[in-house]
Amino acid sequence: MYTKIKAIDFAVADNIITNDDLTQILDTSDEWISTRTGIKERRVIGNDETSTTLGVKAAKKVIEKINFNPMDFDLIISACSAPEDIYPSTACIIQDAINAKNAAAFDLRAACSGFIYSLSVAKAYIKSGMYKNILIVATDTTTKFTDWHDRSVCVLFGDGAGAAIISADEIEEDDIINVKLISDGSVGHYITLKNQKENCPLTEQTHENYNGFINMKGKDVYKFVMQAIPPKIEELLEETNLKIEDIDYFVPHQSNQRMIDSLAQRLNIDESKVISNIKSYGNMSAASIPVAITEAISAGKIKLPATILISAFGAGMTGANAIIKLEK
Repeated sequence: MYTKIKAIDFAVADNIITNDDLTQILDTSDEWISTRTGIKERRVIGNDETSTTLGVKAAKKVIEKINFNPMDFDLIISACSAPEDIYPSTACIIQDAINAKNAAAFDLRAACSGFIYSLSVAKAYIKSGMYKNILIVATDTTTKFTDWHDRSVCVLFGDGAGAAIISADEIEEDDIINVKLISDGSVGHYITLKNQKENCPLTEQTHENYNGFINMKGKDVYKFVMQAIPPKIEELLEETNLKIEDIDYFVPHQSNQRMIDSLAQRLNIDESKVISNIKSYGNMSAASIPVAITEAISAGKIKLPATILISAFGAGMTGANAIIKLEK
């Protein structure tokens, strides 16, 4: 069997927070933020929004897009690294909300690389013959774990969800053409988010300094990305018997416009092929790539059919690159 990407869609938080809005709580300016990040505004969840509610919205939209019967799902993968709760899993809550009673469901945590990691898992399940219809929901509400007094971090993030339906097909050609994953736990301290915990009072006590916020070493993250991602993309292309000129569009993780530009330059990808919407949404973690693809198709920036290179990196440290084909 072969992998078919049947549909992609997204949902984002309702609140729009501009750079000028942030000057009310931070010593910053629109020029300072936009020059360093390329971001002008981002979506931020309100009290009634969570990773789960955004994930459910994205899932329902992609289902309605092709009139898919949720009872036909065999598996739901939620790429969620900022869940509302540790358990029940985000995937199980989505399964119940969309009435996909026949589907197994689990969460996958690979931070901003989560969507591509999920594509690799979906492809493996389909190629093995174990499952035929898989729903991927990449959803994160990272702003809830952001220190809004730390301007080096809080200006970067936004909240959103992307969803995709991947199905088995006899077309004799994979839409998920090839995937390469990267992990390097030795530099995991570059991006951290500690979980609050407490030992049993009958055991020896340890007291950790817990702040509950994302901590990031931006310069180290940049170095990791520039060293790790381009060589793996070159390997991916070589394995697939493609050259960079064969790629119609490049959709990188929407982390920082400077990083997007640097990656494109190192890969010698023409600026016209690079898809970026970070200006309006900020870094939406695992959701950024499916959101960028869907929006670019709707706006006519991506013309189908197309061969698309997607690339992501995130906490772990993780990285992921894939070549996919979209027909319609």
